[in-house]
Amino acid sequence: MDKSKTRILKGFRDFLPEKMYIRNRVISILREVFESFGFSELATPTLEYQEVLLGKYGEEAEKLMYLFKDQGERGVGLKYDLTVPLSRVMADYPNLPIPFKRYQIQPIFRAEKPQKGRYREVYQCDVDTIGSSSNVADAEILAIISTCLNKLNFTDYKIRLNSRKVLFNLIEKAGIKADKSQTILRSIDKLDKKNQSEVEKELADKGLSKETITKLFANLKSAEMDDDLKEIISLANKMGAKNIEFDPILVRGLDYYTGSIFETVVKKPKIGSITGGGRFDNLIEKLGGPDLPAVGTTIGLDRICDCIEELNLWPNIASSPTKVLVTVFSKALFSNSLDLAKILRNKGINCELYPSLEKLDKQLKYADKKGIPWVIIIGSDEAEKEVVTLKNLEAKSQDTMKLEKAIDIIKAS
Repeated sequence: MDKSKTRILKGFRDFLPEKMYIRNRVISILREVFESFGFSELATPTLEYQEVLLGKYGEEAEKLMYLFKDQGERGVGLKYDLTVPLSRVMADYPNLPIPFKRYQIQPIFRAEKPQKGRYREVYQCDVDTIGSSSNVADAEILAIISTCLNKLNFTDYKIRLNSRKVLFNLIEKAGIKADKSQTILRSIDKLDKKNQSEVEKELADKGLSKETITKLFANLKSAEMDDDLKEIISLANKMGAKNIEFDPILVRGLDYYTGSIFETVVKKPKIGSITGGGRFDNLIEKLGGPDLPAVGTTIGLDRICDCIEELNLWPNIASSPTKVLVTVFSKALFSNSLDLAKILRNKGINCELYPSLEKLDKQLKYADKKGIPWVIIIGSDEAEKEVVTLKNLEAKSQDTMKLEKAIDIIKAS
């Protein structure tokens, strides 16, 4: 009988320890930046009622939702993003301090067609300000994006900026009725993936005349920033943001955006946007909450990590959080190794004690394969002289010394 082969669902991934080390390092940096700007962490459930999710994103997005009936025959769904759950929280907890500044790092689920940079389970790292209509709030989000990317060693990136107000105005000037605005924007949003002729055909299929389509594209090409966008860029630059560019064809596909919209792209790899967000002033009220303005962004953890690896942005990053392997030389010296591991941990050094008595060569190969840079050996000679042998696996060198000196060397590395 053939042994059945285990499989993983398309669009979902396992993350082995070396991948998790990079992901956790990114999360740590993002969390540090978010908190430095005064944002506090929030978490929401993986499942939401369907009525919370539906009618907020637009037709295209709803096709990608995981919706189903639970065992109680309730209509539920996996969350599609973190913005709608945040808005639901604001509706449920009306006494939160305003402005409410929160960040959230959790997985979301979309039935995407799997391809480079597109997965069905992804981690979003969101940061949002609720309750402020000031352009300062928008600018601060842009500054956070730039600060995060700079700290992650990104240099060749561009923050594209536009406004739904600018776009709605262009559509109105082309003679298109307001009730068609959202469907027109969904077509314009495809200009990043399709050429102009293909988008023009789609607009024609939606009932626009050739004259109207020509006027619409002329308006897009001649579009200029409004006063709000100019102020946002000025404020963001004063806060340290870099690489912000006005882009009149930027739409952002979700229906809930009302004002400024922005996303970040890199030249390489061809992976799509690595951050995206904007102002969503009506969403909380739509969920039955108070009329609160809101603005924020998501930073895509998965694409960020893919870029870091592909661009080799962290060439010297360790592949393991463990700094030292403490070897076991003999049964008689096992207690010495046990005591040494405890001392190292008390000194704040991540160390691993080899769990059994094996040949020293096997223990060294284990450390090398796991990416542990240092090995400490306590043999009978070392125990007698109250010293240790510190081995640097990368440099292929070793020296015998007092434990205190070994600790200083490891900490300095």
